[in-house]
Amino acid sequence: MKLVLLADVKGQGKKGQLIDVSDGYARNYLLPRKLAVEAGAQVLNEMKSKEEARKHQEAVDLENAQKLKEKIESTQLVIKAASGEGQKLYGAITSKDLAEKLAEAGIEVDKKKIVLNDPIKAYGNYTVDVKLHPTVVGKINLIVTQ
Repeated sequence: MKLVLLADVKGQGKKGQLIDVSDGYARNYLLPRKLAVEAGAQVLNEMKSKEEARKHQEAVDLENAQKLKEKIESTQLVIKAASGEGQKLYGAITSKDLAEKLAEAGIEVDKKKIVLNDPIKAYGNYTVDVKLHPTVVGKINLIVTQ
């Protein structure tokens, strides 16, 4: 019997997947527990349309990430910071500071997407990665000055 899973079922598949199981297993376990529904024409059409909508949304997200990447890479951030002896900054420049500076430049990026292994504690030029999408990584050109 062909069924569409409504929830993850161990040993059978994930939610939304089309599976083929024995009639007894379907009637006695999956259908009474509302873990699956029979794969009729209407259910298959709904599945197909949901999959198309998901793919379309992924394509739109990827396109937006590409545009944001271009915008980020064409921007150069300059942060002025005070320092003590030995040119060490009093505070450190963190991903939160970079997100705020990008927002001032008109680019909205969540601070969690900025990949900064260690906070910046010295003057100089830096390149910082921004994960915009699983396949798109932008680079921020950052200059820390006095």
